[in-house]
Amino acid sequence: MAADTGTSTDADQGVITITKGDRPLLKYQFTPSPYKVYVKQWYTPNGRQVLRDSPHDHVHHHALMYAIGADGVDFWGENPSAKPGSQLPRGEPKVTVSDAEGAAAATISQTIDWTGADGKRRLLEEREITLDLDAIPGASLLEWKTQFVPAAGLDKADLWGRHYFGLGLRMVPSMDNVGTFINSTGETGVHTRGTEYVVPAAWCAYTAPVDGAPVTIAMFCHQDNVRHPTKWFTMTKHFAYLSATLNLSKEPMTLTAHKPLDLRYGVVLWDGKVEKDAIQKAYDAWSKGGGG
Repeated sequence: MAADTGTSTDADQGVITITKGDRPLLKYQFTPSPYKVYVKQWYTPNGRQVLRDSPHDHVHHHALMYAIGADGVDFWGENPSAKPGSQLPRGEPKVTVSDAEGAAAATISQTIDWTGADGKRRLLEEREITLDLDAIPGASLLEWKTQFVPAAGLDKADLWGRHYFGLGLRMVPSMDNVGTFINSTGETGVHTRGTEYVVPAAWCAYTAPVDGAPVTIAMFCHQDNVRHPTKWFTMTKHFAYLSATLNLSKEPMTLTAHKPLDLRYGVVLWDGKVEKDAIQKAYDAWSKGGGG
C-alpha cells in the first residue's frame, strides 16, 4: 500500500480487492474459478457494481474475462464433458499501487499457462491489468494488456474462436434487455442471430441502469492491436453482453514462437449516460497514452 494515496490492495481466498479508503473499486479472481482468472467485480466512481459472475444461464461467463480457443482446446466454455482448458497462473500475482500523491491506481500482473485438460500447455500469457481513477475525469479506467506466445516447446499455436470469443463482459441483470449500444462508426454491423451483431469499430459502449441510475460501459481497442479496428460482439436480449473479438470464427490465426500476440484494451466505466462525443474524446486521449 502507498500510504499517501488511500488506495490499497488485499489478497484473500484467491481474490485481490482494490480499495480507496473503505470503498471497494475492483475485485480480481487470481486463482482459477474454476477454469479462468478474471475481473470479478468492478464499481463505478459512485459505487455501483456492474459485473455478473457465473450466472445460472451461462456459468462460464465470468464477469470481465479473456478467453479464446487454441490448438483445438476451448478456453471459453466450461462443460466438463467437453474437456475445457484452464488458465493456470504461475506463482503469486504481482500487485503494485501508485505512489503519486492523491492518485488512485493499481496494477495486477500475472504469468498464466493456458493448459488443456490433458495437462499440455498451449499458450503462455503475460497479463497486466491496471485500474486508474485519474486517467479519465469522472470515470474508472481499466486497462487490459496481454501478450501471448506458444507454450514452451511449441513452434506455433493455432488460435480459433466463435464469433463472441475475446475480452468478454457480462453485466448485472438490471442492465439486460433495456440498454443501448453505440460505437465509433455509428454502424449496426452484421447480424448473426437474435439480437447479436458483430461490428468493426475503434470502440463500443453500452448504457443501462444499475441500482436505478444509468451507467455507461465502453470498451476501447488500441490502434496498435492486430486486426484493428476490432470486431465487437454485442447482444441485448435475453441478456446484455459485449466482447472485443479478433474475428477468429472467420479468420483463425497462427501464433508463432517468434511473433508474440500483443493486445491492449481499455474498459471505461462512468456513472450516467455518456454521449458519443465524450466517449470519442476519452478514446482519443487513451489511445495516445493520456487521460480524458
